[in-house]
Amino acid sequence: MNYKFISWNIDSLNAALTGTSERAALSLAVVKNLAQAQPDVLAIQETKLPSTGPKKAHLEVLEELFKGYKIVWRSSVEPARKGYSGTMVLYKETLPEPVITFPEIDAPEPMDAEGRIITLEFPDFFVTTVYTPNAQEGLTRLDLRGIWDDNYRNYLTSLDAQKPVFACGDFNAAYTEIDLANPRGNHNSAGFTDQEREKFGQLLEAGFTDTFRQLHGQVEKFYEEGRSIYTWFAQRAKTSKLNNSGWRIDYWLVSNRLAQAVKVSEPLDSGERLDHVPILLEFEL
Repeated sequence: MNYKFISWNIDSLNAALTGTSERAALSLAVVKNLAQAQPDVLAIQETKLPSTGPKKAHLEVLEELFKGYKIVWRSSVEPARKGYSGTMVLYKETLPEPVITFPEIDAPEPMDAEGRIITLEFPDFFVTTVYTPNAQEGLTRLDLRGIWDDNYRNYLTSLDAQKPVFACGDFNAAYTEIDLANPRGNHNSAGFTDQEREKFGQLLEAGFTDTFRQLHGQVEKFYEEGRSIYTWFAQRAKTSKLNNSGWRIDYWLVSNRLAQAVKVSEPLDSGERLDHVPILLEFEL
């Protein structure tokens, strides 16, 4: 059976579905494109929805665009900030009904309350999405982020011990120098510190494959075709996407034993919209 999964840090589903700004319109256009792609699973990070979840206005748009899908959401709740972080998964009703969990990984407070992980257990595999905490400017959250990375790795390996895992999301880490346009000037920046890179490497060493890197290697072909490998472009730098000055911090990871089943893993076009771009995974079981 062939599967198509898509992951995207939307940076406010609320704004995309109900906003009136130019950026909201660009975001909604991406949402519509993803709906037309008809993925089996669509995982969304940084929804920024209320603690009570999507409102009627949000659901009306989603249900119109994604007919035949079920929606699972998780929002930030007290003691965490309201309207912060949050994740959502839409999956086709034709899939076997999954067991849905909202894991807590004994992360530093209040990270477990920030709605950062949703896991769906299907008969043959897990699909789990994550919005990894950012180390923040000045690296004020770097030590806490390190604890999160260790606990998240332990969580994924516990899933992997049961059945194969497809793990996606915004991992807030560019692993190697090829994964960002300006590595030399960013070694002390959140997302590219030695600690964050080391922790991401430990995650891979625990039994997981970076599907994009496996398929595309050192990505010369991408550049020859005029495509970008990056999944995030800074909004503050208005020409970041035009100049292809980005970071690859969003991933589809898979248990090593299913790595050869992956046929496609790549960023998707999001037009003029800056910030994160969706990432596509296709595989056959």
